[in-house]
Amino acid sequence: MADYVIVQELVDELSLELIDAGTGLERKIETFEINRPGLALSGFFMYYPSERVQLLGRTELAYMHSLPEEELKERVVKMCSFDNTPCIIFTRGLEVPKTLLKASKDAGIPLLRTHLSTPRILSQLTSFLELRLAPEILVHGVLVDVYGIGILMTGSSGIGKSETALELLKRGHRLVADDAVEIRQIADDTLVGTVPPLLQYLLEIRGLGVLNAMTLFGAGAVRTHKRIEMIIELESWQENRSYDRLGLDDTKRKILGVELTALTVPVRPGRNLAIIIEVAAMNQRLKRMGYHAARELSEKLMSSMQDQQQG
Repeated sequence: MADYVIVQELVDELSLELIDAGTGLERKIETFEINRPGLALSGFFMYYPSERVQLLGRTELAYMHSLPEEELKERVVKMCSFDNTPCIIFTRGLEVPKTLLKASKDAGIPLLRTHLSTPRILSQLTSFLELRLAPEILVHGVLVDVYGIGILMTGSSGIGKSETALELLKRGHRLVADDAVEIRQIADDTLVGTVPPLLQYLLEIRGLGVLNAMTLFGAGAVRTHKRIEMIIELESWQENRSYDRLGLDDTKRKILGVELTALTVPVRPGRNLAIIIEVAAMNQRLKRMGYHAARELSEKLMSSMQDQQQG
């Protein structure tokens, strides 16, 4: 997880206009939450979240114009007196009041402007900062998109993860990352996997070496990121181990505190792992729609046993 984003990165990413060139671009943004400082402009600073990006639109500007000059000056100076304010952004290309321009310059707080509407830039700001400041972990595995389901394949080195991904590519599915998967928690219950830039589109197959999946299979065979919904653990078949044959109870595994459906698939000669993973993805989609084959079988068996007992 990145601990912070500097204002310069925000300017570059969202094409913001810097009103007072060169001022405070190295300031740190450490939270993805955005504040609209209407209460602060009215004089209420008790719970003022100064550590957030401050966003002002037509409503705030109209209120500022309604204030007497001395009162406005007092409030904007107070608003700019906090050392941890990263920046102030005006929307819709609005003209910045001279009082705020001077106060921000004296405090070293960058003043930025965009021609986008307030809701639009608010959405873009939140999305960018959530992604950059999200908790992050690097996992050894392969991430594929199978029928729209993001599946993270894990297992010991040499178990066949990359070979299975290659077979899935041949069957029309898409590769996100091979060998190393960067996982970010972008919401309380949402994990998104991406590939480190150095490994983008690459697939390592023992005996063949490193392959470029996009060159071999086309642009439609790769993705840059994908939401993770399932984990499939590949492991060598163990004769003395009892594997789940019904699937009545969904096993869960946590990554960054988010629970994901987890399956363990034993590997031995003769098993077509690509088909098994395809069916697992289709079954996951059915479960999302409310259909659970194993539970339906269990209910039918229980109903049949009850009928026999009553008979």
